Amino acid sequence: MKEVTFIAPSERPKMDHDQIELLCKDLGPYAAEDVVCRAMEELAQRLCQIQEQAVKGPREDLPKALRALAAIADQIGLRTLSRVAFDVITCIEFNDQVAEAATLARLARTGEKSLTELWELNEFSI
Repeated sequence: MKEVTFIAPSERPKMDHDQIELLCKDLGPYAAEDVVCRAMEELAQRLCQIQEQAVKGPREDLPKALRALAAIADQIGLRTLSRVAFDVITCIEFNDQVAEAATLARLARTGEKSLTELWELNEFSI
């Protein structure tokens, strides 16, 4: 019998803590917390929609959805999530279905890990 090796990809997304601090400075801690919470909720919904759209369609709207996700991620300092979203767009543009599937899986992992880390960050001292 042959031995099978299972590879468990792990993501360590980078977060721009300065972006959160800037939001707190510009909006105040209460409004900044509201913005971040709303953005996190929107990101979670969009990640699910993107995964579903990639499988069921309409695929022509996928780059637009990924750009929107990247913009929201940038707003709250989730730089890695934003970059991975643009990586998926690149795969779509090159019509590389294998790379697209792999990068979509990375987007899901990065999104989950980013949202978890942001939730646990507790940056807001209200």
